[in-house]
Amino acid sequence: MEPEDYNVTPIETEQIQIAQADTIERASVDSQVATAKQYPRDVRKCINNSIVIVTMDIETAKSCSYALSRGGKLITGPSVHLAKILATNWGNIRTEAKVVQITDKQIISRGTAWDLETNVASAFEVSRSIVDSKGKRYSNDMIVVTGNAVNSIAYRNAVFAVIPKAITDRVYQAAQKYITGDLSDADKLLKFRTTLINTFKNEYGISESEVIKLCGKQTTNQIKTDEITFLIGVSQSLKDGDTTVDDLMKPIRKVKEDITTKKTRMKTKKVDKLP
Repeated sequence: MEPEDYNVTPIETEQIQIAQADTIERASVDSQVATAKQYPRDVRKCINNSIVIVTMDIETAKSCSYALSRGGKLITGPSVHLAKILATNWGNIRTEAKVVQITDKQIISRGTAWDLETNVASAFEVSRSIVDSKGKRYSNDMIVVTGNAVNSIAYRNAVFAVIPKAITDRVYQAAQKYITGDLSDADKLLKFRTTLINTFKNEYGISESEVIKLCGKQTTNQIKTDEITFLIGVSQSLKDGDTTVDDLMKPIRKVKEDITTKKTRMKTKKVDKLP
């Protein structure tokens, strides 16, 4: 029999399981850290292996970049696919991305990366709206799709915050060079450009003139190697769900709508002035 001043608080089965899981997780992490210290990475080998993979074929090389529209500006950079390739070859690293909260209007994901060898860790939270332009909440299927997209972005940010930028840039540039290396003459450039423009038109409903404006150019012939690399990143972002056609084309189409509206008003005024 316990003393009267000895309080016994029952522990729920779930709490016991969590405590046991924490103990197991700590033991697992300790083991991984010890292994990382015992078998440190060969940075040169990590770089070389990553370059071999990203230049394995043209599709893999294309998947290594993204392009997004933010605040009316277009930004490009290494994609989540490159992050996964680098993490695999970097070794001695723990990575994770998961949805941590779903509100009425947003879905929030947290990505984490921990270099067990250097004890450098990073975590990023990314949120995205799950409400359409009319204020209607997405369907469950669309919320899942959106969740996968924010997971990818959170994962990418966390991994690139841990793996040195010099390493990322080296592999990323190798992928870009592999793509543009196939555009060495005018015929190859023309064929690749035509195929790419048709892809935007047929798959995303983006016209040739809109593609030209997206690149900041005046004519199709001005779309050269750099612009094609950029468009490949845009295409990959649309495919991955990092952005949407509406978000991407909003600045361009808004300008077009404003010009059309202005012309219509001018015509109306002229009609009004007629005797």
